[in-house]
Amino acid sequence: MNKKVLMSGAEHFSNEAWINPYYGDAIDTTVAVREHDTIRRAFEQAGIEVVKVDSPSTSQDGIYTANWGLCRGEKCVLSRLPGPRKPEEAYAEKILTRLGKTVIRVPEGLKFSGQGDSLPCGRYLLAGSGYRSDQAAQEFVADELGLELVQLRAIPELDKSGQPVVNPISGWPDSFFYDIDLVVAVLREDLIAYCPEALDAASQAKIEALPLEKIIVSYPEAVQGFACNLVSTGQTVIMSSSSPTLRADIESHGLKVIPIHAVELPKGGGYIRCVSLTLD
Repeated sequence: MNKKVLMSGAEHFSNEAWINPYYGDAIDTTVAVREHDTIRRAFEQAGIEVVKVDSPSTSQDGIYTANWGLCRGEKCVLSRLPGPRKPEEAYAEKILTRLGKTVIRVPEGLKFSGQGDSLPCGRYLLAGSGYRSDQAAQEFVADELGLELVQLRAIPELDKSGQPVVNPISGWPDSFFYDIDLVVAVLREDLIAYCPEALDAASQAKIEALPLEKIIVSYPEAVQGFACNLVSTGQTVIMSSSSPTLRADIESHGLKVIPIHAVELPKGGGYIRCVSLTLD
C-alpha cells in the first residue's frame, strides 16, 4: 500500500478563498513549507517513494495533491474541482501524463474530488458524495478501476438554525468532512479506522457490514486532530500527533506509527493523506 506517492509543495498555500469550513486563520507559509517537508521525510522513512513536483502557482490548494485524481495501476481518473481549484485540473493532467498514467475524465457536469473522496481498500472503493463528489461520478470511477463501490455520505455542516450550510465560494454544500479521507482511513486491506458520528446512519450500516476489521475514531479526534487523514503502508502509519487514542489503537494492531505535528497545513482542511496522491 502507498509504495509511491506524488507531492507538490506548500510555497503557494494560502487562504484567499475559504472553500471549506477549516479556512479562516492566517497561514504562515514558511512554517507550512517546513511541515510539508517533515511529512515527505516521514514517508521516505517508512519506505515510500516520493515523486516531488512544483506546486501550481495559480492555486492556493495545490498542496493537496490527493485531490488531483485517483490512480490505480496505469490508470488515473482526473478530478473535477471547485472554482478556485479549477487551474489544478490541467496542471494535474500534465503531471500525471508525464508520469506515464493513462488519464480518464469523469462525464461532464459531475463533481469528483479524486483520492480525497475515494479510498481503495482491497476490492472496495470507499467513496464520499454530496459535497465534493457526485454519486454518479463515483459509480463511473469504480467501474473504470474495477472496484466494488461502497457509497458513503458524511454529515453536513449546520448553521445556527440547524440548516445545512452552502459554501459561499464554491456554491456547493459544505461539511467538516467534505472529503471522505477526513472520516475513513485505510490501514491495511483488512483493517480500517472510521468515525461513525461523522457519517449518516445508512453509511454507518454499510461500513459495519463490510468484512473488515474496524477501529472506531472519536469525533473530537476526527475533527480537531485530523485523525483519519493518514497514510499507511500496511506496516507503518504516518498520522497526526494530535490523535493519541487512535494512535494507541493502531499500535495495538501491530502497526508502527510515525506521528506528525502540524499547525499550518490543517488550516486548509487537510493533513497527511491530503498532501499525497498514491501512484501505485
